Amino acid sequence: MRWSSFYHTASRVFNEYPSWSKSAIVCTVISSGGLVAYGEAVQSENVKEAPRKKVVILGTGWAGTSFLKSIRSSSYDIHVVSPRNYFAFTPLLPSVTCGTVEARSIVEPIRNISRKSGVNIEFSEAECYKIDPKNKKVYCRADPEKKMGGIEDFSLDYDYLVIAMGARSNTFNTPGVQEHAYFLKEVDDALRIRQKVVDLFEKASIPSISDEEKKKLLSFVIVGGGPTGVEFAAELHDFVHEDLSKLYPSLQRYVNITLLEAGDHILNMFDKRITEFAETKFKRDGIDVKLGSMVIKVSEREISAKDRVSGQVASIPHGMVVWSTGVGPRPEIIEFMKQVGQSNRRALATDEWLRVEGYDNIYALGDCATINQRKVMEDIALIFSKADKKNSGKLDLKEFQGVVDDIIERYPQVEIYLKKNQMKDIATLLKFSQDSSVTVDIESFKSALSNVDTQMKNLPPTAQVAAQQGAYLADCFNRMEICERYPEGPLRFRGTGRHRFHPFRYKHFGQFAPLGGEQTAAQLPGDWISIGHSTQWLWYSIYASKLVSWRTRALVVSDWGRRFVFGRDSSRI
Repeated sequence: MRWSSFYHTASRVFNEYPSWSKSAIVCTVISSGGLVAYGEAVQSENVKEAPRKKVVILGTGWAGTSFLKSIRSSSYDIHVVSPRNYFAFTPLLPSVTCGTVEARSIVEPIRNISRKSGVNIEFSEAECYKIDPKNKKVYCRADPEKKMGGIEDFSLDYDYLVIAMGARSNTFNTPGVQEHAYFLKEVDDALRIRQKVVDLFEKASIPSISDEEKKKLLSFVIVGGGPTGVEFAAELHDFVHEDLSKLYPSLQRYVNITLLEAGDHILNMFDKRITEFAETKFKRDGIDVKLGSMVIKVSEREISAKDRVSGQVASIPHGMVVWSTGVGPRPEIIEFMKQVGQSNRRALATDEWLRVEGYDNIYALGDCATINQRKVMEDIALIFSKADKKNSGKLDLKEFQGVVDDIIERYPQVEIYLKKNQMKDIATLLKFSQDSSVTVDIESFKSALSNVDTQMKNLPPTAQVAAQQGAYLADCFNRMEICERYPEGPLRFRGTGRHRFHPFRYKHFGQFAPLGGEQTAAQLPGDWISIGHSTQWLWYSIYASKLVSWRTRALVVSDWGRRFVFGRDSSRI
């Protein structure tokens, strides 16, 4: 019976799944202890394997690399295009500027990452300069310095395009910034800053340099009081007072570090307690924080800033200006936005599934994109109609509960609004608006949800957001075929059926702000605030765990250990 059952099961499997072209049949024959291996089933001539979809990924930053690390499906031929053949752990860039961590320690070759994925992934070190959505092509150009004899340009066809090109520093068209300021977006930027700092100290140590000139050379101005600007100011302060002061003892009194912030506080995205602590610590450390200062011009030797309250313009001599005031779109993205009718936006607009608006096969994620979350009030009549299955013009609680989960998933601002107003659920909101009435009509429904859309906020352009988006999109690609047959997303209020996937939801795991002197501030979920030396060790452990490979973890941890024992390296290479 058992052999008969096995035969019928095997026969059914082969009949129901004829596309299984190759099946290993291993027969164990117990004869003289021998083992006879294997035969191969012949593929049916009239069954052809479905062609793989072509996926082109532009960029090897947080979003693109997170996608590559998470993709598992073998249904795609993936081609990655980026001018960098590595992934850089950008949160440690401020540490690279002063030699706390070496640049090689925070980068991982992208081919190492793709090789470990087990998926068919090709890489081309080139820059995409044009996207043609009509013909499903991207046009790329290799670095002209490679001297390839005029064959640097090439094009790639795609079925799916993933745009993860990141962003560039936003100069706000301030005169002189592009020519005279240093940025902190790439590994090369950090290395240039490190070289410049050492150059300025070496130049200031020349005996013929006057005291006045030394003050100008060793005046460092950081523009932007966000996490990057604050962390660089703290790193620079520690570098000067812990290391360079021993090598250039006569120059320490000439050093001045100024932090310019146009807003009312530095670290304004953090809790007020962290902001106050950071400002107090910087004042104690001698870092000059100028709030309400808007930079209007940068020249080779001076930077001009206008006080937001008084309107007075002050000029500050400088040896170096580091510009860290947010991000803006790259030229290639600006050109693509014009093609898709988004020329008046600051980033590519996508839906909640990270698809570029109007294109089902083009995705954009990371710093180059922003999610255009739909408003509840735009769909309020359709939501009501979908819930009103009796077509009575009124909803009772039972009818509404049939769609409440889909509403919360499709419109996350609803849940935020309920939490902010300490409401248990939407039913509480509706009952409150109707004075405990059993049913609601369309006007009462609109009134109850009229303020929900005020809770809509754009996601910040951070590594944490980009990494989660890359992992989410890879998971969608991994399950594309099964979700085509069995959609798992919320109800389509503007159509029939359900969306294929659950929409992207960002989960905030907290943020850190290193403040120098082995002190760090942390704001973690649950309104948990921690500041001090113990938080610095938490920062060490979390950042080490988030590095992309065991190789980079080992290198970074050894760099930290080297710095503790021997100090930072100030060699001019």
